Amino acid sequence: MSLFSETTALIKKEFLLEFRLRYMFNAVLIYLAGAIFICYFAFFGRGGDLSPMTWNALFWIIMLLASVNAASRSFLLERSNRQQYYYFMASPGAIVLSKLIYNIVLLTLMALLGLAIFSFVMGSDVQDMSMFVVICIIGSSCLAATLTFIAAIAAQTQHSMTLMAVLSFPVVIPVLMVLIKVSKGAIDGLDRSVAYQDLIVLMAVNVITITVSYLLFPYLWKN
Repeated sequence: MSLFSETTALIKKEFLLEFRLRYMFNAVLIYLAGAIFICYFAFFGRGGDLSPMTWNALFWIIMLLASVNAASRSFLLERSNRQQYYYFMASPGAIVLSKLIYNIVLLTLMALLGLAIFSFVMGSDVQDMSMFVVICIIGSSCLAATLTFIAAIAAQTQHSMTLMAVLSFPVVIPVLMVLIKVSKGAIDGLDRSVAYQDLIVLMAVNVITITVSYLLFPYLWKN
């Protein structure tokens, strides 16, 4: 089979399993709802107020933790017998590309749904909501690509969850800082041209991460 056929078949398998089991989406959804309502009671339970900067920071912190929770499942929860089946039936490039595409789609939907719930519960002072949605799509895809590759590395070790947390911190924090900066411009209603350079950086990080994942994952897979 060609790389495209293998990748397409594996992507269909990922979405079919998610549609039948719904364990990942439901778990992330419960986490999102719980974290948002905890923030609501913490800030508004006693008549408090929430500044736009705090609103922005809280949103991306919740998205980051939910993304780590979702992306870590892509490799870390795969059973050894299923991995052996993949080893003989599919190429490593198709495996990592299918995981990347699946997580990008999942985390993008999660970010948009999280934005809707967060705005409904916490209120919203975003002046340029369409730009904020674009930032959510680009940011969530960047987080998905980065965290999926880190999960692929961590899955090859005995202490995978610990390594996942250690490797994620120095890689994801700069991305999160850029997202907070560029989304603050959308909240304040600044001219969109101000955010173009940062968005290009995020998209470049996304492309580089996907390329590196495709090139290096076969060496991890052989081990």
